[in-house]
Amino acid sequence: MAIRQITIVGTGLIGGSLALALKENGFTGRIVGCDRAPVLERARNKGAIDSGHVNPVDAIRNSQVIVLATPVGAIIELIERIGAALPADTLLTDVGSTKAMVMGRAKSVFGRSLHRKFLGGHPMAGKEQAGMEFADPSLFQGAAWFLTPAPNQDVYEGRCGEFVGWLEVIGAKIATLDAESHDDLCAWISHLPQMISTALAATLVEEFGDNAPLLEAGGRALREMTRISSSPYTMWRDIAITNKENIRNALWKLEQRLAHLRENLDTRDLAMEFDRAHHLRKATKKR
Repeated sequence: MAIRQITIVGTGLIGGSLALALKENGFTGRIVGCDRAPVLERARNKGAIDSGHVNPVDAIRNSQVIVLATPVGAIIELIERIGAALPADTLLTDVGSTKAMVMGRAKSVFGRSLHRKFLGGHPMAGKEQAGMEFADPSLFQGAAWFLTPAPNQDVYEGRCGEFVGWLEVIGAKIATLDAESHDDLCAWISHLPQMISTALAATLVEEFGDNAPLLEAGGRALREMTRISSSPYTMWRDIAITNKENIRNALWKLEQRLAHLRENLDTRDLAMEFDRAHHLRKATKKR
């Protein structure tokens, strides 16, 4: 049975971009939004959704796929709230930036039906700005979309397979891994960079004040390194809480490396660190 209706709970940057991407790439079914009334109005005005509801239970009615596109804490709560009312042939999926706690809650709600009812997901796409006004239908083109399937779940079968097919249509690159590996990996490639950018920007403000023309004087390197420091805390709070140990481990190892640099600014060890760092770009170019 083809997907005739998709509900997106949370029509902000990711949810709104997903809706726009589906519409631009040939999805002819209905897209229903679920959010606060002013957000739904913006989503309708932008053409992202066909209708909207404030109550999730109303929003999911008659949908074959439900996408939870809220912060991680709300995703975990919504799995509990929506799970009991989920029709037999409906797939629940999410776009949360951490997966272990999400998959744990889904397992407790769906039990043996987990592989048929829920698909954990995380698109590695975003901007430093949040909200429907920044939604972009091209956001997922070329971006990795991590899936964390349950045991014995084939993400290319049945309702899962149809939804994953649409993800590929909108340009996402599908990759599968278990939830724990996902959270460890993302602590390094996503969460640590955010913490570095936040720490650098906060330190510069403390050192030079709010009004110094730091970005202009620092050039492109400083602009790029501090760009994501403007990302909203409301999103990163839940990520930090639900992936605390992995982020803490990554920060600790980085602290050790920074301490090593600090103590070797005038030795050959600094040159060795530069050489070691250059291997990252060289390895990327080879791919």
